[in-house]
Amino acid sequence: MSSPRRTLVILGASGDLTARLLLPGLGQLISKRPDLDLELIGVGTMPMTPAQWHKRVAASFAAGGADATAVSAVIAASTYRVADATSAVDLAKILADCTGTPALYFALPPAVTEKVVEALAKMKLPTGIVLALEKPFGTDLRSAKALNRVLATFLPEHQVHRVDHFLGKSTVLNILGLRFANRLFEESWNASNIARIEINYDEQIGLEARAGYYDHAGALIDMIQSHLLQVLAVVAMEPPSTLDSDDLRGAMAQVLRATRIWKDNAKTGSRRARYTAGTVAGQRLGSYVKQPGVDPARSTETLAEMVFSVDNWRWAGVPFVLRSGKALSDNRKDIVITFREVPHLPTGIRGHSEPSQLRISLDPHLMELDLSINGEGNPFTLDPVTLSATFADSDLPAYGEVLEGILTGDAILSVRGDVAEECWRIVSPVISAWRKNAVPIDNYPAGSSGPKSWKAFPRT
Repeated sequence: MSSPRRTLVILGASGDLTARLLLPGLGQLISKRPDLDLELIGVGTMPMTPAQWHKRVAASFAAGGADATAVSAVIAASTYRVADATSAVDLAKILADCTGTPALYFALPPAVTEKVVEALAKMKLPTGIVLALEKPFGTDLRSAKALNRVLATFLPEHQVHRVDHFLGKSTVLNILGLRFANRLFEESWNASNIARIEINYDEQIGLEARAGYYDHAGALIDMIQSHLLQVLAVVAMEPPSTLDSDDLRGAMAQVLRATRIWKDNAKTGSRRARYTAGTVAGQRLGSYVKQPGVDPARSTETLAEMVFSVDNWRWAGVPFVLRSGKALSDNRKDIVITFREVPHLPTGIRGHSEPSQLRISLDPHLMELDLSINGEGNPFTLDPVTLSATFADSDLPAYGEVLEGILTGDAILSVRGDVAEECWRIVSPVISAWRKNAVPIDNYPAGSSGPKSWKAFPRT
């Protein structure tokens, strides 16, 4: 039995996000879910003939590894409209053309998204319509609250999907399974046993012609505010009663309400830098400030690192260090849990017992646990050993999972409205301090691990 017919309307269909991520994810979803009865409509400001649109869709589907036979009917029936998505008149015409219940995907900048929502608020909308809004949700705490207020006037929360593709369902479930299905971890998952938690997202790639967006966002808004705080919430939250979207998102909201910059001091709890010319993975990369479209006066950071506290019983005193940057020496995407040292070693055991670390790699999905054990040949000497396991991966890429949730009404990967506001509230003191230049912007050569002056964080 096939699912009810849905129409996916992509606003901003002529943009890079659609071709590079959305359409490849959609192609794989259609290949894996032949029961989906789906119509595709692209909307953009750039003129495109039907043949050009079909070629664009087909190329993106193929790039994502979609089954050509499975997606052929969707490609052939898909259409493209040149329209102003902020115009209620144009939007009404697009919605009238939908043969299924519409799902509007906003592949648009935040400022344009706000105008589209304002136009939709004045219209009579089809029953069951779903809105999918890309990050960042708003441009600051004030705008996020205003956007939520407008959305609440014409749509219930379960019909609004604030997209965070970073939390692919397999990533979320892997962490939840590791924590809550293993008593070994769950009983030690607290401040009494854990000294420090780090969430890292280092990339070797540079700006890659994304100045129009990135030079206004920077590493803080692009990754930490919108993605890494969500990861922090999954790592630090209390056990939800069920994996229902309401319970899971409620637990995430609870822990984020307890989160704030370390010691309430943005000057000592955050640091920023941007890359200069250098070599990354054998490729020469020019300085960020000399890239086309970059305004050096904005002092946009390409590397951000900040430390947060979660002020509740479980995590009091534990620093959560979040870091993300571009043009760095390694692609490092992981969560590192450092356990406290044992209080005492019996006299006679030689070798230093390093604190155990649990590393959860987000790409690839891998877990490693470092332990100290008796050394080979001499049981009184300690040697380090690493236990490793590979997590099961999803059948779908992150955007395929996001689109599946949007088209089937599963909000588990959607960011709830109050959570979006909390993320802005958490980083607002840092944004304010940076805008006042209270925190200097450092430099690092592309291909390095960051500024040489940066030592262990947080500062004591």
